[in-house]
Amino acid sequence: MTGFLVGFLFALLKLPIPAPPALAGVIGIIGIYLVFKLFELITPVLQNMMK
Repeated sequence: MTGFLVGFLFALLKLPIPAPPALAGVIGIIGIYLVFKLFELITPVLQNMMK
């Protein structure tokens, strides 16, 4: 709901959308996802090393 209201407000005031360019945004999301998955894989290994 908040995104809808903010989008409407920006359109009403004819302001540029406060978002990164499409390709940069997609690459950023993919990077965040891959690092999250890498962290999930590495965490058990690191915990075993700390024991």
